[in-house]
Amino acid sequence: MTEHYLTEERGMIQEVAREFTAKEVIPVANELDPIQGDIPDELRRKMGEMGYFGIRMSEEHGGLGLGVFEYCLIAEELARGWMSVASIIARAASLMGVEGWPEEKRLALTRKAAQGEYLAAVALSEPNAGSDLAGVSCKAVLDGDEWVITGNKYWCTFADGADYIQLLARVETPSDPNARHTGLKTFIIDKPRGELPRGCQGAPIPKIGYFGWKTWELAFDGCRIPKENVITGGGGGGEGFKNAVNFLNVARAHTAARSIGLARGALEDAMQYAQERVQFGVPIGDFQETRFKLARMASEIEAARQLMYHVATLMDTGVPADKEAAMVKWYASEMAERVTSDALQILGGAGYTKLHAVERHWRDARLTKIFEGTSEIQKLVIGRN
Repeated sequence: MTEHYLTEERGMIQEVAREFTAKEVIPVANELDPIQGDIPDELRRKMGEMGYFGIRMSEEHGGLGLGVFEYCLIAEELARGWMSVASIIARAASLMGVEGWPEEKRLALTRKAAQGEYLAAVALSEPNAGSDLAGVSCKAVLDGDEWVITGNKYWCTFADGADYIQLLARVETPSDPNARHTGLKTFIIDKPRGELPRGCQGAPIPKIGYFGWKTWELAFDGCRIPKENVITGGGGGGEGFKNAVNFLNVARAHTAARSIGLARGALEDAMQYAQERVQFGVPIGDFQETRFKLARMASEIEAARQLMYHVATLMDTGVPADKEAAMVKWYASEMAERVTSDALQILGGAGYTKLHAVERHWRDARLTKIFEGTSEIQKLVIGRN
């Protein structure tokens, strides 16, 4: 089945991404993650030249014209180096769906996005609305030719470094308490790179991992944006909510790919260490328990990868995959925490230091069980289906 999924072209894409990660990503991650440094602009530029921001955008719009499969294939390789680098490629999106903009503007910005030159921060969650996105209370009120945004957002990664913020806000309060998902729209808030928008204040949230960029809490107070800065499907019927939910299926496959990359990085580092570390006169890789750990780790990674290939293929062929996307996100993220923890155990005390990358993989793997829908939410989706 691996040969069936991995065509010659995909194998070449994978190999190029693997070489890029080894040469460009891992050295930067090893240097900057321990000091919580940001992903360098130079690395982003190189990723843009590789086409990694426009993997799923059409060639007509400046992208590579590939599918979810290739997107996940590349994301796994990048995450093997630094999960944040594998994550930033998700911040480039087609702007062709912004119905209020003239076509030339949509096309120009989409082409910039495909090169990594027009990237988004996504503001969905709020202090009281995380898994329950229907509970969004941040408001947008139309005032003449402008929307006025007021309210708080939480967990907005890259709010400072992005070129715009994609924000979910409420435009009306539903009369039916059972239809809380209605009355939401998705807005685009343009801003200078390196700053927050005018009418918005914020502060970085102290995190235990996912370094390379900052995650923010934001307070919007009269932030004004043009009337036309609304993503298609606004309306008052809950299309903004649907846009956010539909976005999550591919995001969950992407999270599975990132989880697999993290786990593979931990496995490879543990294998190398097990051959080098000598105790009782032999490499610890000669001990049966160490080999059994590595065997379990490798098997779980491969199982998650094959499920990811299957789910990505479903998406690329237009088959509904809500259940399968939840399955792969749940399984891969749970697997990544187990595997990275086992890798750290193999390294022992050395693994609990910043002298080895396994602690980075371990910290970042823990997050994969939380973002893009917690493990509990995935099981709810699976059970409902």
